[in-house]
Amino acid sequence: MTNLQYITAQVNAPQKSIENTLQLLGEDCTIPFIARYRKDMTGNLDEVVIEQIAKLSLAYSAIVKRKDAILKSIAEQNALTPELNQKITASFDLTELEDLYLPFKKKKKTRADAAREKGLEPLAKIIMSQNADDMDYIAAKYLNDKVANEDGALQGARDIIAEWINENVYIRKSLRRIFGRKAAVTTKAVKNADPEKVKKFEQYLDWSENVTKAPSHRLLAMLRAENEGVIKLKVDIEESDEALQIMEQSVIKNKKETAIHLKKAIDDSYKRLLAPALSNEVLQEAKAKADATAIQVFAGNLGQLLLAPPLGEKRILAIDPGFRSGCKIVCLDEKGDLLYNETIFPHAPQNETAIAMKKIRSMVNAYKIDAISIGNGTASRETEFFIKKIAFDNPPQVFVVSEAGASVYSASKIARDEFPKYDVTVRGAVSIGRRLSDPLAELVKIDPKAIGVGQYQHDVDQGNLKEELDTVVMRCVNSVGVNINTASKSLLGYVSGIGEKLAENIVNYRSENGPFEDRKQLKKVPRLGEKAYQQAAAFIRIPNAKNPLDNSAVHPEAYPIVEKMAKDLKLKAADLISNKEAIAKVNVASYVTPEIGQLGLNDILKELVKPGLDPRKAAKVFEFDPNVKSITDLRSGMILPGIVNNITNFGCFVDIGIKESGLVHISQLKEGFVSDVNEVVKLHQHVQVKVVEVDEARKRVQLTMIL
Repeated sequence: MTNLQYITAQVNAPQKSIENTLQLLGEDCTIPFIARYRKDMTGNLDEVVIEQIAKLSLAYSAIVKRKDAILKSIAEQNALTPELNQKITASFDLTELEDLYLPFKKKKKTRADAAREKGLEPLAKIIMSQNADDMDYIAAKYLNDKVANEDGALQGARDIIAEWINENVYIRKSLRRIFGRKAAVTTKAVKNADPEKVKKFEQYLDWSENVTKAPSHRLLAMLRAENEGVIKLKVDIEESDEALQIMEQSVIKNKKETAIHLKKAIDDSYKRLLAPALSNEVLQEAKAKADATAIQVFAGNLGQLLLAPPLGEKRILAIDPGFRSGCKIVCLDEKGDLLYNETIFPHAPQNETAIAMKKIRSMVNAYKIDAISIGNGTASRETEFFIKKIAFDNPPQVFVVSEAGASVYSASKIARDEFPKYDVTVRGAVSIGRRLSDPLAELVKIDPKAIGVGQYQHDVDQGNLKEELDTVVMRCVNSVGVNINTASKSLLGYVSGIGEKLAENIVNYRSENGPFEDRKQLKKVPRLGEKAYQQAAAFIRIPNAKNPLDNSAVHPEAYPIVEKMAKDLKLKAADLISNKEAIAKVNVASYVTPEIGQLGLNDILKELVKPGLDPRKAAKVFEFDPNVKSITDLRSGMILPGIVNNITNFGCFVDIGIKESGLVHISQLKEGFVSDVNEVVKLHQHVQVKVVEVDEARKRVQLTMIL
């Protein structure tokens, strides 16, 4: 089976589209570039399908590599028969390959190995041939200084047979299907566990359910509870009769005396070898699926968070609120550069309210502030109320933004490099301000796991998580485009074809030579060659460039086409941009080239109508209920405004203006059945919720959106 055949069998796309996509990937083209600028080659495959093709291509390579290693190992043992070679060569199932390799795999010394050393393998073969009776008489022939009696000889022979049964590919496959259907995960409480942890996982102290049907969040919760010493977890099938029956039918051929020993070997093989191995296999497979589901939830949330509405280039006064330590204030210009910082103390214990009001008014006037950004942590509501009491000459818009991850950013190398003369408190406040003006540009500087929108993100495979989250960030950055003259190194690093090192080179070049004036200037950046330019150029933006197309998503390779379109309409290229009437006259078919076909040309026309259009919506002001400041203010039946701040498979969490976010269970999102939370709500969506239950002791709030 070829790579193309392997992928075509698993991807719902035309073979030619897959073949061309593989060609482009082989030419080191990035996924954003392929999805956007090679639509005619791929048949308009989206990024998700292209990513699937790329992953399957890597999986195919891994299988081929593993097969080669297995064949080499067996050949070195002089055990590679033509039949075995054919089976391994034909298989593209890693589990099946490992089953075929199992008899030849180097492993720790087993009971079967010990029996072989005692010379008992011929006796095991006699029993397996099932032609003999009077086994004690036959076993007596194998007594030696290491085998004292007939029972010892027969036990050793059965140990060897148990291993043969365990290595039987048909038996393993058959039992694997049974375990896949019937295996249950069962938990039992551990005595003397930490009471606080017990309280947290009390639902799972005595739990049992089919492991393949357990939802992702529940399985991961049980595994975390086991890791924290609260429970003991076991995976097994309750009834083993079906498994043992299949084994007996496969092994026992008649009712001679050998059948008694084979039955004992089968029971031993099942309990000691097969059941533990297959139970572990089922659990690992379920864990992998749970990881994949949790990672997809996290990736979906991160994508929504990164593409949250930006306020845009406004002058912002940002506040990192606090009580005893005061509120850290920073004033930022339209580019997010720090103009001024100060600390005020409007709350207890200092209560310098009048002084603080005067300072805020003065800063808003002096720095021509358009908006105020308040972090949603400690003292957030109190600070919001304080700000709204100030009599401004020209009242700025007031926003409350998530400060999740701001402290992580403020202590990072990125923050130290950006603000070497300021401490972590000032850096944190800057982050709170910048994430209002452009969430994407600011949040890319923070480890996604610190942003607080995941589901068991610390329990899943960290390599897979990082790979998926990096993919999401790259997808978001390239869907928006990047202003090369203001973008940070962190943001530039996610642009198609650039990466961390070239991003650093771009920033250094910009510092030494001033702002970029056109896209071609990118080629002057050290180590940025033709391939990187091809992949990156159309994703960067240069406002007020000499060529207005440099501030659009039109790729430089298409500039001659745009110029020809304009010339045919007796216009300059610049006059074609945003000229809907002229663009409507363009006959796309006249401009098809071998490189750019109908799909690509349609995209060019769309971009010419609205060049550089930001796909994100505009930021909206939101206000919490002013009467609700803490969990003690909540009462069942209250209807409150809220903002969705996390989405999981079992529901969503809503910020209602107190420290604790409330849970809207999936069954409470709307009337009727809901299969996917994302069908009903999105991150940062403004919603109305009703309080169902308040548990002050456990700091839990149950909400409903069914009003």
